[in-house]
Order: sequence, then C-alpha cells, then structure tokens
Amino acid sequence: MLETVAIPDGMPVAESRTNDPLETAVGVYVTVHGHFYQPPRENPYLNAIERQPSAAPFHDWNERIHHECYRPNAFARIMNDRGELVGIVNNFEYMSFNIGPTLMSWLEQHDVEAYQRILEADRHSCERLNGHGNAIAQVYNHIIMPLANERDKYTQIRWGKADFKARFGRDPEGMWLAETAVDYATLKVLVEEGIAFIVLAPSQAQRCRPLPTHHEADSEWVEVGGSQIDPNQPYRCYLPEGDRSTDYIDIFFYDGPISRDMGFNDVLSSSQHFAGRVGQAIRGDHRPSQLISAATDGETFGHHKKGCEKTLAYALVGEFPNRGWTVTNFAHYLSLSPPSWEVELKPVTAWSCSHGVNRWQDDCGCGGGGVWNQKWRRPLRDCLNWLRDQLITVYEESGKKFFSDPWQARDAYVQVILDRSPANVNRFLARHQSHKLTSAERIDALRLLEMQRHALLMYTSCGWFFEEVSRPEGVQLLRYAAHAIELAGDVAGVQLEKAFIRRLASIPSNVECFQTGAEVYRQLVAPSQVSLKQVAAHYAIGSLFMTYTREQRIYCYSAHQADYQLQRIGSLTLAVGQIQLTSEITRESANLVFAVLHLGGWDFHCCIQPFVGRRAYSQVKDTLFDALKQASSAQTILAMNRIFGDQSYDLRSLCAEEQHRIMRLLSQETLTRLDQLYTQVYRDNYGVLVAFQQDELDVPQELQVAAEVAISHRATVSLQALERETSDFPPSSLELCFSYLSELEAIAAEANHLRCHLKVPQAKQTLERLVLRSLWHLIYAYDANTAKADIEWLERLIELGHHLRVGLSLDRAQELYFKSLHSQILPQLAVWQTSNSADWHTTAADAPPGTEPNWNLLQLRQLLALGQQLAVDVSPWLNALP
Repeated sequence: MLETVAIPDGMPVAESRTNDPLETAVGVYVTVHGHFYQPPRENPYLNAIERQPSAAPFHDWNERIHHECYRPNAFARIMNDRGELVGIVNNFEYMSFNIGPTLMSWLEQHDVEAYQRILEADRHSCERLNGHGNAIAQVYNHIIMPLANERDKYTQIRWGKADFKARFGRDPEGMWLAETAVDYATLKVLVEEGIAFIVLAPSQAQRCRPLPTHHEADSEWVEVGGSQIDPNQPYRCYLPEGDRSTDYIDIFFYDGPISRDMGFNDVLSSSQHFAGRVGQAIRGDHRPSQLISAATDGETFGHHKKGCEKTLAYALVGEFPNRGWTVTNFAHYLSLSPPSWEVELKPVTAWSCSHGVNRWQDDCGCGGGGVWNQKWRRPLRDCLNWLRDQLITVYEESGKKFFSDPWQARDAYVQVILDRSPANVNRFLARHQSHKLTSAERIDALRLLEMQRHALLMYTSCGWFFEEVSRPEGVQLLRYAAHAIELAGDVAGVQLEKAFIRRLASIPSNVECFQTGAEVYRQLVAPSQVSLKQVAAHYAIGSLFMTYTREQRIYCYSAHQADYQLQRIGSLTLAVGQIQLTSEITRESANLVFAVLHLGGWDFHCCIQPFVGRRAYSQVKDTLFDALKQASSAQTILAMNRIFGDQSYDLRSLCAEEQHRIMRLLSQETLTRLDQLYTQVYRDNYGVLVAFQQDELDVPQELQVAAEVAISHRATVSLQALERETSDFPPSSLELCFSYLSELEAIAAEANHLRCHLKVPQAKQTLERLVLRSLWHLIYAYDANTAKADIEWLERLIELGHHLRVGLSLDRAQELYFKSLHSQILPQLAVWQTSNSADWHTTAADAPPGTEPNWNLLQLRQLLALGQQLAVDVSPWLNALP
C-alpha cells in the first residue's frame, strides 16, 4: 500500500510523535469527523443497483460519489505549484470517520483497493493513538432512532457493531447516530450495548454542570439550550434513574460554527484558511488541554466541494501539526481527558431539524425548499408502522416454528448478511433452529429473516429527508416494503398488499400524475418487482446474445443449465432450455423450462413453465422445433402458447440494463451501415472540407457530421483492435501494437485538423486500463531489453489520450508509479549513488556484491522521466543525476 511521504517543497507530512500529547492531555487537539454514508439503493429483488441516469456519466450515484470522494480521500494528493504530485495521504488515517455498513459493503465489492485502504487507515491510527482507531460504528441502515421501536433500536445497534467488528477487527468505542437523532431511550440501548461515546450537535444539549468530586456537593446547572455549550471538552450523560456508576455515556459536541462553515462557506478553500478558522476556536483560558472538533458529511470532501480532500490532507498532515496541534480522534482524547462535566440533553433532537425529529414524520418545513409541502411524511410513517406491526405478528407466529428464539436469530442474522456462503448459512441455522429443519423450512426461515431485514430497510431516513414522496428515496422505501409483503405471503400466506395500498392512498403527493402514495406504488414500485419466471425470461432472452456457461450468475440468482438448444431458420431464432434457478439469499429454487423466439428486430416471444419431467421436456422441444421448420412465426407462437399458456415475456419484461444492452446489440447492424454511408460521404468530400477549413468558412453541418461520424468510427475500430492485441500483456507483437497506436495518433491529428469532436465510447476507460496495465508490467516485470520501448509505449499512450481529448485520468497510474518510486526506483538510485559514486556509468556487474542494482543509470533516468509524464514531481532526483 502507498505510504505517506515527506513533501520536498517545504511542506512535510508531519506527525506529532512526541510522547506528551499522545500520552498526557496537554495542548490543543484537533479532530475532523466525516460522516460517510450512502443509502442502500439496490433493487430488493436483484440485490444490485440499477443504472441511475441522473448520475451520468457514471452507472449510479454510489459509483459517482466514490469517484469524487471516497477513493480521492483514500489517496488524497499533495501537489506542488506546478500541479505535480509530491505526496499521497490517506485522509482516513488522520480524520475521525464513520462509514455506513450499506456503503462499506458496496465499497468492498466495487473497489477492494480503496476498501482495504480504509481498513488500513484505522489500523495505522490505532498504532499511532495508543490503540484508539479513527473509525467509529454507525446504526446499521441510518434509521431515526427515537422513532424506532425498542426492538429495532437494539437490532440497529447490534448489526452496526457486528458489521464494524467484522470489517475493522475490533469492537467500536463510539457510534454515529443517523442525523445525530437521539433521545434517552436510545441512550439506554447504547449504554447496554457497551458504546462508550457518541457525537452530537451543540444544539442538542439542554444544560450542563461540573461533575462533583467525592467531597463536593452538586454544582448548579448551566442552561446551554441555545447551542452555548463549550464544545472543547467531552461530557458525561447519565441515564435518568440509572446507576451513576455504570449507566452513562460520554458525549462530544462538535463545534457548530466551524462545521457549518465547512459545509456552507469557503473555509475549505485552502488548508491555511481552514487552520486559521480552527485556530479561532481555541480558548485562551489556560486549561491544560482542549479539543477542537468539527463534523460534517464526509461527502463534503470531494463530492459537494470538488478537490477539498486535498485541503483536508494538507491540513491534517501539515498545517495542524506545524502549529503544534495534535491530530487525534474522539476515543483517544477521551482516554487522555475523561469528562469533568455532565450534560443533560433536550428530549428528542437531531442535527438537521430544528423541530426535534419532525423532519422524518411531519410537515415541519425542513427540507421542503418552500415549493412543495411535506404533508405526506406523517401518513407514510403511519403506513410503514402499520406494516411493521403486521410483519411482527407474522415473524413471531411463523418464526417460533423454526427458531428457538426468533428475535435473537434476527439480531444474529447480520452474520449471514456479511457472508451468504452456504457453509455460513448452515452454521447460522444450526445455531438458531428449534429443530432440524427440512429444506422447505430452511427456505421459509431465511424468507422470514429477509422479511425483517427489509422491514428495517424501509425506515432508512433518506425517504423522509427531502420534499416529495415520489423521489427515488421514498420509492426505495416502498420497494423494501413491497418485498417484505411478498416474503410474508410466501411464508405465512397472509395478503397484506391490498390493505397496504389502501393506506398509501392517504399519502398526498405534490406531483399531479401521482396524487397519492398508492399511485406512486402502482407506477414506480410494482413494476420493479421481479419473479423467478422473470429471471428465467431474462436468462432466456439474454442467451440469444451471449453464451452462458453451465453455471451462470444472474444478479443474486445462480442458474444451472441442464439443457439448451438453439436453431435458426431465416430471420427466426428459437431457443429452448431447462434451468434450475436458485436465490443466493433465501436459497429458494425453481426448475424451469423456457422457450424464446426472436422474430427479428425488437420482437421477442418468451414463455416459461415448471419442469415436470424429461419426457415432457423432450416433447416440448420436438413440438417447437417442428413448428419452427415451417418458417412461420405465427405457427411457432401458436405452438408455444398451446404448451405454455397465454403468459409471455418480451424485451420490456427484462431488467432495464439488460434491455439497454440488447437494444444496443440489435442496433449495431444498422449503425454499421450508417458508419459506412457516412464514411463514403466523408471520403467523397474530403477536399471540400479542407477547403472550407483553409478559408475559415463554416463547414456545412452535413459534411461536418459525416466527418465526425466517419473518423469516430475509425478511432473506435482501431482502439478495439489495440485492446484485443494487448488483452494478454505483454502482447505477442509489440510491433503490431505500435502500428495500431500510430494509426490512432494519425486519426487524432486528422480530427484536430478538421476540428472534429470525436465520440469514441469507452475510449477514456480503455486508454486508462492500457496505461495502468502497461505501467504495472514495466515496473513489476521489468525487462532491460524492452524497457526503452515499454516506456515509449506508455508515453505515447498518454499523449494519445490528450490528443483524443477524452479527459484521461492518470490517478491510478500516478498511485502505482508513486508507490514504486519510493519502494523501488529511489532505493535503486541510492544503491547506484553508493556503489558508483566515482563513476556513475559503471555497469551493474561491477557493483559491490549484495548491492547490485537492477537498473542502470540510463534506465533510472528513463523511469524518472516517465514520472514527469505522469505529472509526478521527480525533479529533485532527476536533476541530481550526472
């Protein structure tokens, strides 16, 4: 992993490593807390996030925010005044943070390098701060705790703790409450679950007073209800009527003005400005130590405020330590300076609502923008509370048939959520079953637990946060509710959907085409429900365009292909198959037969039915393929309907992404013909185009479009050929790769000459992959015989990206190079300096034994020059070479 390094331009990455401030509370301590969180966005039936057009050019909002925030904070850049990289800082190693479990599970799947970097950051902070890591836990799926029933409070905290320990390898000391929403009932559960501290807004405190010593009477309370509480120290909060020796939790109140400025002003415009603002909060009252803490959404650093992760990095490792401040976290400071004051809280509060927690249950005006009302909030919560209570009855009555303690099983179910492997599911059921479960009972047991998981997910706070119930956040809550209803019906046979929809009719929508929550459900929720037959249809239609293996994963289902046959006659294609679909979540399974007829273009006719036996299946195949031989689509469809019935599926039955993939494939032939047509127009009129350009006249739109389409098509074809040739690296023929590269360079020059705006799908991603792959090979499979060509190849790839104007991002290549610079290149340079101080041109064979460098001076020079091409500052070493 990359290490933080010294920055040569007078900006050392400093750490306060003296014993005093780390062992004894002395001086000024600074903590910046980032609350990193994204709501769960997965389709409940597919356990996958579907494409979100509003996040373009990224697939979805998780991916977009990750690109703008999470990864940049794991690899925060320190730049010099020439825009060159001089250091990489893992901000998570120096800031306090919580990352919601639903976001962490996404990160683990989609960028394991950044995910591991976050875990590593916590380990390093533990080592630096006497065992107190920067990470704190979070209530599991960001529900508003004061509005949850008692049982859900316990599960949210237990799931949050278990997820944290599974990832970070230690028990959490602190916990972040969603929206910092708190009441004393929530504190009671936190205390019982062993949470040492929480972080709140200063507006949530009611009054405070010094803690009495053994020889002192209680002090007078000081009213601080208007956010006047001193945030520079921790406070102890006792549970009402509890045992004061055990029933308490410690609370940090972040500095409100600094935190607001971070989110809404220009405090983060520079690290000096940020440090200056923090310095204004330091109390000059000669106290031995004080903590200046700020808290904000972690997405502020890079997503809400572009590039601010760099400001944070400079501040944490440079500005703060250089001013003599100790960068710490809440747990470490608490270990040095326990509370000397106690606090009482207002009854029910949160950090983003001045009306208690009404933002998540009433039309309080928060988050409305002044255009739409939020009268829908109360009936939405009432509807979900009604459903939750119905599901409790289902769970208790059905759960006692399977579990020795149903609610204990629910609390432990997080272990299955973390690891759905069959072996782990078996261990879980063995621990919690009331008797040895049959296969059908195991499925029902898992369905019940999933029903409860979705009952918790439907309270995710984001659904109430904004101005309208039909926004994606509100729709997502209703999707969870719909799946919970379906699972309840599967297990217990209860039908809750009609009654739920009737209640949704009481929810007013601000959008005319919906009017009520019932119509939101019908239009936006019901269509997203996916049955096993729809998954089979997805498989069947997709099989016409790609070759499936015998074992194929389709979202959260595994498909075992028992048989598959395909025949084509004229424009008709017919496929018949038998598959076994198994849910990776509930383990429910279905053995199905499908037939899919492609009539050409966008027309598909797909039918599904249960597999009843080999003989019947053979008859189905014979009948359908005999009908196909007549080359009549009508006869084939009639035969399919006689066998399967009237229910059928077409392209619209597929998940949106599969629809779009097949639509692109079906359009390819037409687009190819158009490319050929435009290319011919371009070739025939090339001289005319050049004449217009030379005389600085406006080129006719038709000719300009023809040129752009034709040149873009050539670039796409050449780039695809280049990627195919380099799919195995190193390529079999570097000469051929250089020829493709030369062709692309000529195409880029031609496009620039004719002022064409090229549209080359995937060009950016393809070139970035090629650069990263080539750099990895150069460094970790170094070959002195090909090094010069390998470096030239890399430099030309990077230049090509600039010439094609694709906005090439070299971040990952920079990170790889920066790591190798300090782990390999500079150590090799040091060996040369030691062994060849008299003669830099000595060969490697002449170096003293045990110090032979792998690279000679020329190669080291080339590698350092490559760093310049990657915008890494290597000038101190390159300029020192003879």
